[in-house]
Amino acid sequence: MYTTNKTIKNQPFDKLQVMKIAKTDKLELLSISLEKDAIFPTHTSPTDAELVVLEGTIIFHINNTQYKLSKQDHFSFPKLVEHWVKAEENSKFLIIR
Repeated sequence: MYTTNKTIKNQPFDKLQVMKIAKTDKLELLSISLEKDAIFPTHTSPTDAELVVLEGTIIFHINNTQYKLSKQDHFSFPKLVEHWVKAEENSKFLIIR
């Protein structure tokens, strides 16, 4: 019936880790962990997306601009625009798309 789990909490900081938490016809939820100084290389999202930082600090690079995002920050970005992310410290964030 209803379940809880510790998937995000237990996700390790080991370079770049991407875990699909949920997927429905309407959305996909990804949990990303980045070890300090690790990079999530340049990529695009197939849909408009929302990013929510759970812990740590990341630098989000998009359209030749960088945004420093920390715990509890929220950031929206459009589909098909190249972007990349670097962790300033061990960090975890969610992508909702």
